[in-house]
Amino acid sequence: MNYIIFGGSGFIGTHLIHLLKDECVKPADRIYDLDLVMPGEEGIVPGVVEKNDGVQYIRLDVRKPIEFDFKPTKDDIIFNLAAVHRTPGHPDHEYFETNIRGAENVTTFAEKYGIDKILFTSSIAPYGAAEELKKEMTLPTPNTPYGISKLVAEKIHQVWQVKDKKRELTIVRPGIVYGKGEHGNMTRLYKGMKDHYFMYTGRKDTIKACIYVKELVLFFKYRMMDNSFPGTDVFNCTFDPSYNIEQICETMKKATGLKYRIPLIPGGLLMTAATILRPIGGKKVGIHPARVKKLMVSTNICGKKLATCGYKFHYSFEDTFKDWLNDCDGQGLY
Repeated sequence: MNYIIFGGSGFIGTHLIHLLKDECVKPADRIYDLDLVMPGEEGIVPGVVEKNDGVQYIRLDVRKPIEFDFKPTKDDIIFNLAAVHRTPGHPDHEYFETNIRGAENVTTFAEKYGIDKILFTSSIAPYGAAEELKKEMTLPTPNTPYGISKLVAEKIHQVWQVKDKKRELTIVRPGIVYGKGEHGNMTRLYKGMKDHYFMYTGRKDTIKACIYVKELVLFFKYRMMDNSFPGTDVFNCTFDPSYNIEQICETMKKATGLKYRIPLIPGGLLMTAATILRPIGGKKVGIHPARVKKLMVSTNICGKKLATCGYKFHYSFEDTFKDWLNDCDGQGLY
């Protein structure tokens, strides 16, 4: 069988490849990483894309019709991880070109070769930022180009699934995904505490739904390899209940041994500072108006469906940071 990963050179894709190689692949199986970035090249996030033995790397742009040389089997699985996702950082049209056109091309490819199983990584962005608890059945109200593009991409995948009732579609809406190689929110948070410049922005109770990357790909395995689930299902992928920023900081400090008393600064004051610093490189240290605003608004996502679906979590919240630290040889979180 073939494990076909669109966007496999990224953070989640790299961890998925590790899991497939360690626990899933049989001698006759093939793993395909289809991405614009190849091993040895600089990826979207800082760092060079790693090369894994036994993986076939093919440079491919999901914005264009998809063709590559492979032998289809009845058991093939597609993981569609390809996306433009970091905000701030991209012109609006790039989210639509990659996330929407990519979904169209991936599902067309699946239809052409009779592939009946797709896992699509969406986002919590379709819910929009708000304090109210969001469940899978909550009406999406995206308020960013990224969130809109992800919601449309979900619908494109769902249209593919309903054409044949035996097709299996799992849509995951992860919270903040963290772990080795993330170079995102949690990495910046750790560095900010380690270097004593992180501050609470007006409040400590901002909820930030999150999930460890190894837990996320283990859930992929549960849905796509360990079981068969015909139809479409959507899962918020986050701890249940979700943690607030103070709980995240205190747990991270405990797991890594950091000693830092985090100050509480009025949100308006920090936003003003971020606006002033933005033109002279504030983004490099995480002081950017968009990121400050994120710390002031909750992503209150309900993970109860995931917690009660039959999947068993492998890590406690504190253990995720300990495991991440261990992956970095105890030298910090990166």
